[in-house]
Amino acid sequence: MLTRYHPLTPASAGTARQLRSLHFGRTESGRKVYIQASLHADEVPAMLVAQALRERLLALEAGGLIAGEIVLLPMANPIGLAQEMQGALCGRFDMGTGINFNRHYRHLTAELIPLLTPLLGADAAENTRLIRRACLDLLAAGPAQTETERLKQILQTLAMDADIVLDLHCDNQAVMHVYTGTPLAAAAQPLARLLDAQALLLSRVSGDDPFDETVARIWWELAEHFGPDRPVPLACFAATVELRGELQVEPALAEQDARALLEFLRQAGHIEGPADAELQGRAALCEATPLEGVEPISAPHNGILVFCKAPGDWVLAGETVAEVIDPLTDQRSLLCASVAGRLFARVSRRYATAGMRVCKVAGTQAFRSGKLLSL
Repeated sequence: MLTRYHPLTPASAGTARQLRSLHFGRTESGRKVYIQASLHADEVPAMLVAQALRERLLALEAGGLIAGEIVLLPMANPIGLAQEMQGALCGRFDMGTGINFNRHYRHLTAELIPLLTPLLGADAAENTRLIRRACLDLLAAGPAQTETERLKQILQTLAMDADIVLDLHCDNQAVMHVYTGTPLAAAAQPLARLLDAQALLLSRVSGDDPFDETVARIWWELAEHFGPDRPVPLACFAATVELRGELQVEPALAEQDARALLEFLRQAGHIEGPADAELQGRAALCEATPLEGVEPISAPHNGILVFCKAPGDWVLAGETVAEVIDPLTDQRSLLCASVAGRLFARVSRRYATAGMRVCKVAGTQAFRSGKLLSL
């Protein structure tokens, strides 16, 4: 294992933070997997899964069973991890700008097209190499003045030339679920099955350029632009893995999830050795559904939030999922789903404010557009 440290731009005089990346296997192979944990720094289950991955990857490396390079960031956001305010960890948004740490990464397609137009030819493998080189050059030349901008630049650079990118997160209270690009649906289904995911959510463009989308989306956009005469493969599979709820920081679950992730990498050819026999028999718990089909259910007014549906429950169209009770006026409102689907996530707070999204139901039919992700 090779350990690398990546210094961030100091946020103020007398401060210094750095990222740590762990590199397993053989960098010269040209094959690469990138896994990062807790880009939202208050989502701790991902960090525990990363620890389980680290131990297993050390053993695999010692046995010569890593086919290429696997890069692991056990803690992807030291900035957010330091944002503690009066006992509460505020690791989702940059306190300096209010911007979500998983939004506004550089979407490179428009910049790549003029650079690649005179270079790409009929060789898909060579086109992949040229595209990755151009991406890395653009990221290296891009401005990164603040500490958070530098963090995003480093993360995107480490992932940009990877074949597989897994961004490990969690929700407030949730079942296992996965987000990925619509063109990557077939590649995502084994991952969802191995993880026992209860929702696999697909979108070509989810809005606001989250991390995983910006490293994968360029490939299908460039393929559509350049056409079959200058083939561009889907050279990066990227997904956001939501590891249930934020309080499910349990060693047994972390070991289970690490096994599933490594079996996915084995099936994709990045790890050698026998299959995990127990995981081979797992059946898929969900079909892929459009992110545009997810219904975010919101509170119509302030009040006590009382759920009658739990994460993982199947909800019928018109069925009540929660009630909001205003203790000042005694107004009571039932919150009902307008679509049928899996209630896969809900908030952990039990007092809602007017307009607050309180839960999400994965419906099968697309009906939304625009910015599809929560703040």
